[in-house]
Amino acid sequence: MSSEPISLDTALASFTERWSPRIVTAVNDYDVRVAKVEGEHVWHAHDHTDEFFLVVDGELHIHLREPAGERTVVLPKGSVFTVPRGTEHKPYAPVPTALLLLEPTGTLTVGDRHDAVPAHVDATTGHALNGLSVPGGTLDA
Repeated sequence: MSSEPISLDTALASFTERWSPRIVTAVNDYDVRVAKVEGEHVWHAHDHTDEFFLVVDGELHIHLREPAGERTVVLPKGSVFTVPRGTEHKPYAPVPTALLLLEPTGTLTVGDRHDAVPAHVDATTGHALNGLSVPGGTLDA
């Protein structure tokens, strides 16, 4: 883990891939990840954890399948939203968008249950961010 401040702008500028989060730091047993997104993700659910989203730039829509039916929440820049564990959801970004995510270390981006994963979505537990240290060593993308 870095003992120096980490600029989110610098972290986001260090990679170009969409739907492929980078681990910026860790808090207890949680990864703090940043991601660039655009277009659709995949319907998925995390059975054992909530998923926290903060829109750093752009706009994110999250389609939700809830007991009362389907709905979509719209998150403009600066908004936060938590998808409750077990809730099927499908993020969609109509414009290039930057996110900060908070999830338990080892959480797969496509959840425990998911539709077929399209080629533009990276099914990962998070990638290294060049030059930053996290638990277990230095990250190299």
